[in-house]
Amino acid sequence: MKLDVPRFTERFGTISMHGVQRVYELDSGYKTGKSKSEAIRTIDNEVISEIEGKMAIVIPIKGERLKLLEGVLSGIPHDCLTIIVSNSPRQPIDRYKLEREAIEQFNRFAEKNSIIVHQRDPGVSEALREVGYADLLSNDGTVRNGKAEGMIIGMLLSKMSGKDYVGFIDADNYVPGAVNEYVKIFASGIAMSTTPYTMVRVSWIYKPKVSDNGVYFSKWGRVSEITNQYLNSVISYYTGFETEVMRTGNSGEHCLSMKLAESLTYSSGFSVEPYEIINLLEEFGGIIPTEHQDAMDKGIEVMQIETRNPHFHEEKGDAHVRQMFLEALGCIFHSKICHPELREKITSELQTRGLLDAEKEPPQLQRIRPFKDIDVALFSKILHEKSTSYLYCE
Repeated sequence: MKLDVPRFTERFGTISMHGVQRVYELDSGYKTGKSKSEAIRTIDNEVISEIEGKMAIVIPIKGERLKLLEGVLSGIPHDCLTIIVSNSPRQPIDRYKLEREAIEQFNRFAEKNSIIVHQRDPGVSEALREVGYADLLSNDGTVRNGKAEGMIIGMLLSKMSGKDYVGFIDADNYVPGAVNEYVKIFASGIAMSTTPYTMVRVSWIYKPKVSDNGVYFSKWGRVSEITNQYLNSVISYYTGFETEVMRTGNSGEHCLSMKLAESLTYSSGFSVEPYEIINLLEEFGGIIPTEHQDAMDKGIEVMQIETRNPHFHEEKGDAHVRQMFLEALGCIFHSKICHPELREKITSELQTRGLLDAEKEPPQLQRIRPFKDIDVALFSKILHEKSTSYLYCE
């Protein structure tokens, strides 16, 4: 892959938050060597393939069409470990069973390694309780219904499998070629990074909308533009300079080094992606004391890389968008580093959009502790003994 080096970097504490980088070639060749231009980096196929072998790709799924899932699976490079965490309904039709059958059939021909597990499996809950990580559990003792909860189970499975990097791709993507590009972007960003604490976030070149009048290639999603605005405002209130550096606040397609992933605090539900940025600012921005001194010493890099493929995904309706708005802005509102003036602006924004009643605050979702100190060997042992849905396909 051939892409430009960051043209702009916003430095916030020990965090280097790079502006959006552009891809020039999806495949720049094998052992092509250093680019002639200092502004361009060439990441050859050998380097990308080596990183892919150390990476797990987690696909959270909740009732998406099986044809879409099969397409996503086909786009993930062969050397990556694929992990599917399902929260699909099991009654009246067992959607998880259908997903599992589809994955087994795919792997039979692809000869690929993958893991699938159901998020609400009592065996998963028991394994989490035994290792002292009840942060994901609801009052009934099972894992909560939430995207973040599924993602964290995927991260634990990635760590259990000995992977150095974990990436996330949503299951509702219509274009397998775009999925393949996302993973190449993850690997290229990691190759360019100068620290073991790295996050690579995909910036979609377009998010097309299909209507009776044809296809309109919009630049931003309905939630993304607003989320980015308020994330940038958090930074601006501290630096004193307005910024537009953050362009990927709601990006479901992103990747973290395991060293960084296990050190972050997460927010439940759909606030998980924007809160990753907020928690970086909280933990490593130098505003609040942190326990992660090694990360402070070595620095954090956040890379945002723009795709060449447009992002065609399934539309989930206004109710889904409203929930994303509330949860994304709510996690910013309740952050310890959110300025009081910014809280007022967020409240006004949500009230104007009819998402929040007067005199009320946005919802504050559950915070989920870092999983750095979890005994993954014990987690693995109990999961294999107690889970009824866990399957490792070879």
